[in-house]
Amino acid sequence: MALLLHIDTASPVASVSIAKDGIVIGCKENKLVNEHASFLQPAIQSMIKDARVAITELDAIAVANGPGSYTGLRVGLASAKGLSYALSKPLITIGTLPLMAHAAAGAEKNENILYAPMIDARRMEVFTAVYDGAGNEQLSPVAKILDNDSYVALLLHHKILFFGSGAEKWRKICTNVNALFSTDYNILQSFAQLALEAYKLNQFAALAYSEPQYLKEFYTGK
Repeated sequence: MALLLHIDTASPVASVSIAKDGIVIGCKENKLVNEHASFLQPAIQSMIKDARVAITELDAIAVANGPGSYTGLRVGLASAKGLSYALSKPLITIGTLPLMAHAAAGAEKNENILYAPMIDARRMEVFTAVYDGAGNEQLSPVAKILDNDSYVALLLHHKILFFGSGAEKWRKICTNVNALFSTDYNILQSFAQLALEAYKLNQFAALAYSEPQYLKEFYTGK
């Protein structure tokens, strides 16, 4: 049995969850935007208690390591590192963009399209990447300034589903018929599944050297 804790502070609304063998058994979501630091520890303690497990029973700590809110990412990773060190449990880092793509692909179940998660980075810029239905990168994570020619090469041969907090600004200027748009997808179960896969493969992060995947220097969330 693998009991994993997941921490996500990449977006304005933070969340924590716990999963047993990839199945979510507890979750807490912050109702206050950008209050990650005051939310995390009480939420984790409350969730662990509600799930009727001891924090020492955890097998690993998983954290979404970006891109996203600069401040949020730092808070989340610091908390995850602290727990990992205190409990002598391995640390797992999961990229926010592949996490979003996994959730979208799981919900849509359409392997004939590509998936492009978009996180708002202010003005006409987004944090984005493109994946196929199996999670393979077609465009590596990047901070991208959107214009009329964005994604032209990929859209020439593929339908692409754009979604996430940055997708609306792209929808307003995109006229390509191969561009599809959707809202956000719940990443809770995807986080549990990807973290479990990493755990089984011993894909652990180095506590001393792990850093958030900012993609863009000095980006801060609202």
